[in-house]
Amino acid sequence: MRVVIVGAGGHGQVVADILKKNVDRSSGVVPFGFVDDDASLTGREFLGLRVLGPLDALGAIAHDALVVAIGTNERRETICRSLIARGESLIAVIHPSAQIGHDVIVEPGAMICAGAIVNTGSRIGSAAIVNTGATVDHHTIVGAFAHVAPGVHMGGEVRVGDAALVGIGAVVLPRVSIGRRAVVGGGAVVTADVPDGVTVVGVPAKPRRHP
Repeated sequence: MRVVIVGAGGHGQVVADILKKNVDRSSGVVPFGFVDDDASLTGREFLGLRVLGPLDALGAIAHDALVVAIGTNERRETICRSLIARGESLIAVIHPSAQIGHDVIVEPGAMICAGAIVNTGSRIGSAAIVNTGATVDHHTIVGAFAHVAPGVHMGGEVRVGDAALVGIGAVVLPRVSIGRRAVVGGGAVVTADVPDGVTVVGVPAKPRRHP
C-alpha cells in the first residue's frame, strides 16, 4: 500500500518516521512521499522522502491512502473532510513502540506516536493524534480531530470532544469530559468537566481570564 503524507512539517516528518519503522516490520505500508502547499518545500527530501508538490498534485500521484499529518486541529479537520469528499482513503498510523489494548478502536487517519499507551475499551477518533508518550487509560474516548499532546496523562473513562486540544504535559482525572474544540493548557490538571469551546489553564484547571 503506497501512502502519501499530507504535510511535510514537523508532525509530517514524525509520521514519516512511524511509517518507515512499520515498513521495517513488514507491514505492507510503504510511505511514498509528501504533499505540502508550501511551494518552497517542493523537491526537498525529509527522511528520504520527497515533497512531491502541493495538495492539488495528488491526482497525478499514484497512491492508495493518505495520512493528514498536520498538528493544528482545525486545519487537519478541514483538509481531511475535503479529501474524504473527493473519495480519498485515510489510514491510521501507529508507532511500533505504542502499547494499544486488544479491543481499542483506532479510526481511519488517527496517529498514535512513540511511547503512547492506549488501554482497553478506548476509542481514538478519525484523524485524532495521541502524541509522544501520552497515556490514555481504560474506556476513554478521544474524539475525531482531537489532539492529545506529548506527555499527557488521562485517567479512565475520560471523554475528549471532537477537535479538542489537551496541551503538553496536562493531567485529566478519571471520568472528566472535555468539550468539543475546548483547549486544556500545557501542564494543567483537569479535575472537572470543560464545556465546549472553553480554554482552561492551571492547577486545578480553571477557565482562562481574558483582559
